[in-house]
Amino acid sequence: MMKNKLGIMLIASLLLGCLMGLGPMTDAAKAAAVNVSNGIQFKDTNGNIVHAHGGGMLKQGSYYYWLGENRDGTNLVSLYRSTDLKNWEFRSHLLTKSMGGELATANIERPKLLYNASTGKYVMWMHKENGVDYGEGRVAVASASSIEGPYTYHGSFRPLGHDSRDMTVYNDNGTAYLFSSTRVNADMNVFRLSSDFLSVDTLVQTMFIGQYREAPAVFKRGSTYFLITSGATGWNPNQAKYSTATSIEGTWTNPANFGDSTTYGSQSTYVIPVSGSTTTSYLYMGDRWAGAWSEPVNNSKYVWLPLSFPTANTLEMNWYPSVDIDTATGVITGSSSGGLFNPNTAYKIENVESGLTLEVSQQSTANGANVDIWSYWGGANQKWRIEQVGNYYQIVNMNSGRALDVSGSSTADHGNVIQYDYWGGNNQQWSLVEAGGGAFRIVNRNSGRALDATGTTNGSNVIQYSYWGGANQKWRIVPAD
Repeated sequence: MMKNKLGIMLIASLLLGCLMGLGPMTDAAKAAAVNVSNGIQFKDTNGNIVHAHGGGMLKQGSYYYWLGENRDGTNLVSLYRSTDLKNWEFRSHLLTKSMGGELATANIERPKLLYNASTGKYVMWMHKENGVDYGEGRVAVASASSIEGPYTYHGSFRPLGHDSRDMTVYNDNGTAYLFSSTRVNADMNVFRLSSDFLSVDTLVQTMFIGQYREAPAVFKRGSTYFLITSGATGWNPNQAKYSTATSIEGTWTNPANFGDSTTYGSQSTYVIPVSGSTTTSYLYMGDRWAGAWSEPVNNSKYVWLPLSFPTANTLEMNWYPSVDIDTATGVITGSSSGGLFNPNTAYKIENVESGLTLEVSQQSTANGANVDIWSYWGGANQKWRIEQVGNYYQIVNMNSGRALDVSGSSTADHGNVIQYDYWGGNNQQWSLVEAGGGAFRIVNRNSGRALDATGTTNGSNVIQYSYWGGANQKWRIVPAD
């Protein structure tokens, strides 16, 4: 009888999990290790672009649920789920403009989910604006009995009268907190939420006064709380910093740098702990905002990187073109494979203004040979290998094996572009920055100046020049025929 009872209980448990939309509890264990590329737009299992910008994540059962901002003009917050953090299944639009009221004209940013074990409710917090400007500075709240909705919208307000812009929430073992940029981003407020998570109870502290920190992401590792923030530079990425504390309501350290000066072209939105049979890893989730290259929010891309911890209260983050994720074991590691460009693929680099292709003049294989543009005919001197070097790229000619280089390490306008043996100089490393319409501006690390075609005819010289947005400074990068 005991065996029969146990069998019935197990079947009932599995059925209940499926009815709740959580799936069999063994799904996570079955999830195979995956590789997730960086600096791209994700697609869901139906082939549609994932719109979860400025988002958050919540693990429920065997699924990771990812919600975020959708700016398609109709929907406001969309929800996806996955067992492996790569294959995302669209589940529902949690908030839409068709719900009416103030949502009809709202912009919703940085939605985050909490689960309240006492009430059995899922509670969504978000930054709400009027859809025209950033004058409101309000938080908004919605709740539901199921993580997939339907959600009841409870309205927006300024927490205890304080303006609130970029924000996040954190559930600290049943007590929840709101972290929000306030005083037009100059300070950071920490509020304790009510027991039902639906409202603000107390202002715990104001910190980082006058430091203009935004994009908060909070997590706990061991006995240490970490708070990641960015600077306030609009859509453009900047240097991320982190602070630590032994208590959320205690004293937080002054923010310290991590990553590089642009946080690898991203802004923090969330850190998700991934626990498995072997370890718990901490995955940084960042947005590469399309506004930085003058495109809509829904064209933004994602940067996910593993965090490492030299000590109990310090963290580091390095760039990788992709990330290997194993949710079954909890192991997350950076990988040199994947990414925006495959180092084993030959690319042609086509000037937007002229349609002509970047090449090494006269098919030369010599150091110092000039670089110009020419009608594409498929020569190896018109094909390039693009390989990541930290947060930059070396661009190597397939004919000569030599790298794109600014002659004499010049930092001046009109500095001539040549090929040269790669020796790791900053004048041989380039940023590839989206410039709209699928094009890039190619910016020299040493000078900060952009690759520029001086004409529109075959043989026109290529130089570096201060970027002003001309079509002659924009390049399409596509696999060569």
